[in-house]
This record gives sequence, C-alpha cells and structure tokens, in this order.
Amino acid sequence: MRSLLLRKLGYFLFALLLLHLIIEVTGHHYLYQTLKMTVFKGQLGPGIQEYEELPKRVIAHDPGAAWPKAQNYNSGSLGSDAEAFHEAYESVSFLVVHRDSILFEKYWDGFDDASISNSFSMAKSVVSLLTGIAIDKGYLKSVDDPVYHYLPQYETELGKELKIWHLLSMSSGINFDEHYLNPFAFPARANYGDDLEGLLRNYEVTETPGQVFNYQSGTTQVLGMLLTAATRMSLSEMTQEWVWKPLGAEADAIWSLDHEDGVEKAFCCINARAQDFARIGKLYLQNGKWAAQQVVDSAYIAKTIQPAPLMNQEGEPCTTYGYSWWIAEHDGEYVFYMRGIKGQYVLVMPSKDLIVVRLGRKRFFGNTHPAPEDVHRYLEMGLSMIE
Repeated sequence: MRSLLLRKLGYFLFALLLLHLIIEVTGHHYLYQTLKMTVFKGQLGPGIQEYEELPKRVIAHDPGAAWPKAQNYNSGSLGSDAEAFHEAYESVSFLVVHRDSILFEKYWDGFDDASISNSFSMAKSVVSLLTGIAIDKGYLKSVDDPVYHYLPQYETELGKELKIWHLLSMSSGINFDEHYLNPFAFPARANYGDDLEGLLRNYEVTETPGQVFNYQSGTTQVLGMLLTAATRMSLSEMTQEWVWKPLGAEADAIWSLDHEDGVEKAFCCINARAQDFARIGKLYLQNGKWAAQQVVDSAYIAKTIQPAPLMNQEGEPCTTYGYSWWIAEHDGEYVFYMRGIKGQYVLVMPSKDLIVVRLGRKRFFGNTHPAPEDVHRYLEMGLSMIE
C-alpha cells in the first residue's frame, strides 16, 4: 500500500514538473495565476470576488441620494420555486426597482446591500456608455471614426476598415478566440495575464468588419484601449467622473487591472453593489438623463439598445445585440440588458418601468436563444412583484 501511494505521489510530482516545464518553455506564465484562481480553489472559471486578490483601481463615489424605497418595500416574497432557483444557482443579490423605487431586495451567502460583486461582461455595457460620453465631450468624433486614428497598430489593409461602431457591436473581424474553458484562449490569457497591451498585439483584423456579429471579449478590450488613448484617462477615471459621481452611486466600485497601475480589463471586472449597477439601468431607462443632467446623448442611447445592422453566425439578421447591450423580448415586451458570464444581469423593461438586477455565482443556460432562460426567470420574478 505504501509503495502504491509513493508511486502515485511520484506521478503527481512528475505531472507538476512537466506542467512547469511546458509553462516555462512556452512563456505562458499567466497559467500559474489561472490555476491559483480557479482549479486550486475548486472551480473551473473565475469567481465573483476575485478583485480581493487582483490588482485594482478604485472608482470613487460622491455621497448621493439613496434609492427611495417603495411604500410596499419587501412586502412581497419570491415564493418557494423562485427561492429554490436562486439557491440552486447561488445568487448573492436580487433587486427589483419599479417606478424609481426599490420594491424588493434579497441577499444570500453573507452578502448584503453593501456587498460588491464582479460584473464580468456587464462591464462591456459600461465601456459602451463611456464611448457615448467621450463623443459628447469631443474626444471622439463619432462611432464612424476609424480605429487606427487612435490605435495605429490597426493601420493595415483590413484594419483601416475597422470603425468604433464595429467594436461596440462585436463585428470587428479580429481573430480573437473566445473559448472560456480553454486556458490558452484569449479570455484566460486576458483575465489572468499581466500585459493586456502586449496580448492584443497577437491578434489582427482578418475578416471584413461590420458584417457578422461575433461576440469577443478582446473586441471590448480594444475599445477600452482606444478610449484611454483618446482621453489620456483610465477607464476607472472616466467611470468615476462621467458616471459614478453624476449618477450618485452610494459606494466606491473597483475595476480589476492587468497589473499594478496597469490598464483595466475592459471586457469585465467592475465590482460594485447591486443598487449601483441598477443606476446604469435607470440612466438608460431615462434616455441618458439623470436628474437635471443629460449624462449622455439620448440619440446614442437609442442606438445602443437597438439591434446593430449585422448578420448573426447563422446568416440571419442579428436581433439580440446593439452597442454592447443585449436585446430580447419577454411575453411580447421589449427588454434590454447587461449580462455577465455567471448570470450577472441588469434587466430593463421600459413598458413596465422595471429594472431587475441579479448577481451570483452560476448561470442557468436553458434555452439560450434568443436569450438565456434565466433572463426570463428573473423578469418573471420582478413582474410578479408589480402585478
């Protein structure tokens, strides 16, 4: 028995040594961080509290007015089926805002209304918002600006055709590999590597931009780099001064970086409270206006939350994506929303003056066309509170 255990230990140590040699020879040092943050934590993907261990930049807030609470605040309940669904998919926050007031909120697993959590790809919608404001402020001329005017590395034959709206609509034609379980693909290299600018140099425009919707995290990272080049501000600084403070966010947020004092992971990783994520939904519900201030042009908002003129992968008109915002219908009602890989959502149904925010650790895929099934589940929960 002892010899068998020693033999197994020997195989394990040999495998570790072999893995170490592969990493050193190939230069994929980010794999150490990938393993540390995923496999060694007993999970196959990123976690909602990774910001605690990763380089970060603070998005500061100014004290603002708290969300008003509805007269019947928290008088409703989720019901046993909805409660079981939240527990099964490890929700940590669920918030329903109706007619500008918090109607219902609930938290799980030690989280409360002051807890922050990872946005994952909901950050892409924030980068889209920053793009609209940058146009308003004159840093960019329009969404039709060629990308190479700001990032000269895209001054190639096909790259010259790449415009800002192609980045916003996920039709860049750049050869990013969007595979979430492949440790050698862009998402893992970007999330756990320490040189996003260097990583982007490995990819180029290989297909005509503006034709086909192809969801890619790298495309939003290019847009983030473009914004920083145009404004000479970090994404966190832009968010702080253009969004977080004007919207009266009630707490600081955190944006994860590739390395200390580095650049933001534009494709993900804003960490904030559910109530403050809901403010972005409210801004869009109000056509870019907050209180008496027009934070972003209403025409840009309208374009953002309507389908971009693209084809999908099946060769049909793409009806589910605008300028880094998702679009759906629920029971015939138009919905636009922010979305993250673990089921992070800010869902907005204008006809009902309804905003639903859900943050958690797992996503229920179910029927994924045209929207993930959990989108409809959470909307149903929100609607049940107002009907």
